[in-house]
Amino acid sequence: MSDNPHLWMRAESRPTERRAPLVPEDAAHLTSQGVEITVEESTQRAFPLDDYLTAGCRTAPAGSWTDAPGGAHILGLKELPYRPAGLSHRHIYFGHAYKGQSGAGELLARFTAGGGALLDLEYLTDDTGRRLAAFGYWAGYVGAALAVLHQRGRLRTPLRPTDLNALDALLNEPGENGSALVIGALGRSGRGACDALVTAGLTPTRWDVAETATLDRSALLDHDILVNTVLMNRPTPPFLTHADLDGPRRLSVVSDVTCDVTSECNVLPVYAELTDWDAPVRRLRDGDRPADLIAIDNLPSLLPVEASRAFSAELWPLLATLGGADPVWARCLGVFETATAGTGTGNSRAAGDWADSDDSQAHEGKEYADAR
Repeated sequence: MSDNPHLWMRAESRPTERRAPLVPEDAAHLTSQGVEITVEESTQRAFPLDDYLTAGCRTAPAGSWTDAPGGAHILGLKELPYRPAGLSHRHIYFGHAYKGQSGAGELLARFTAGGGALLDLEYLTDDTGRRLAAFGYWAGYVGAALAVLHQRGRLRTPLRPTDLNALDALLNEPGENGSALVIGALGRSGRGACDALVTAGLTPTRWDVAETATLDRSALLDHDILVNTVLMNRPTPPFLTHADLDGPRRLSVVSDVTCDVTSECNVLPVYAELTDWDAPVRRLRDGDRPADLIAIDNLPSLLPVEASRAFSAELWPLLATLGGADPVWARCLGVFETATAGTGTGNSRAAGDWADSDDSQAHEGKEYADAR
C-alpha cells in the first residue's frame, strides 16, 4: 500500500442504496491529512456531490472506478456490478463472500482473475476480533420499526428513505402493543431494535447468549413479534423452524435483520428469498393465525443520513491508516488471502462464536461480531 492512499468512492449500483460509507464532513478530515479522495457522481446518494467538493474531493462519473489508477482503493458498501470479470483494485465494501453465500465463489474468482483484493468491511476488526465500523444499530432499529408498523397495519409500501423524526412519529402513533422478542439484545443491532420497540411503546423481551444456550421454544412462539439480530459462524440448531410455524403459536411477524438466508449457518431456515423495498413483507403461513416475514438486507439505507454519519465516524480514522502498516488492514487482507488460497473459509472468528448482526463486544465468554 502506498504512503499516500487514494480513496475512490464509487456510486452504488443497487437502486435502493442511499447510504455513503464516507460522509462529506469526514472526507474533509481525510483530505486535510493529505488523503486523495475521488467521489463518483450519484443520483441516489443522500449527500450532495457539492459537499464533497467543498471537502476537498475530486469527482468522477458514476461507474468510472474501473479506470481508476491501479493504486486506488475502491470504497463502497453493497454489491459490485457483474462486470468487469476480473477485479484489479483493492475494494473496500461488504462482500459477504466468506461463509459460502450465494455467488461468493464467483466473486472471489473475479478478484483472483484480476489480481485485486477484497478488504471486507465485515472483517475490519481489532486484535480481539471486535468489529470497528458497523451499521448495526440502525439496521436493528429499522428492522424492529418495520415489524411494529406491519403488525399495526400501518406499513406503507413501497418503502422510501426517511429520517429518524419521521419514523419515530409513525412509531409514536397510538396502536396495538403486542409482545416482542429481540434475540441478540446486547449487541449493537439488538440495542437498536430494543430502542425502536421502546419508542413504539413496547417493552421487549431481551434474549442473548445465556437465554439461547437452551432455547425455550414455547416462550419464543408466545410473542407477537420476533426480531433476530444474530448470525452464527457455524451450523447450529435453528431458532425457528417450519414445524414451529405449523404448530400452536402467537408469533405473527418475523423480522430477520441478519438476512443470512443463503448460508448453512442460518438460524431462521423458514424462508428462501429476501424481501425488498417494493415488497417488504412475505406471507409464510396463511390461515387463522398468519405469519409474515420481513428480511431486507439494506435496512439502514431507509435512514440513510443517520446511518451513514454513524458508520463514517467509525470508518474514517481507519481509512487514514491505509497507506501504513496498520495491523487492522493487514488482518482484513489476510482473511481474503486465506479464502482465495483455498485453505479455509476466510472466517476470522473462532468456531462456535455467536455473531451479532452488527456489533462486537465480549460477553459470557463469547465474541460478538458485526456482520453487516
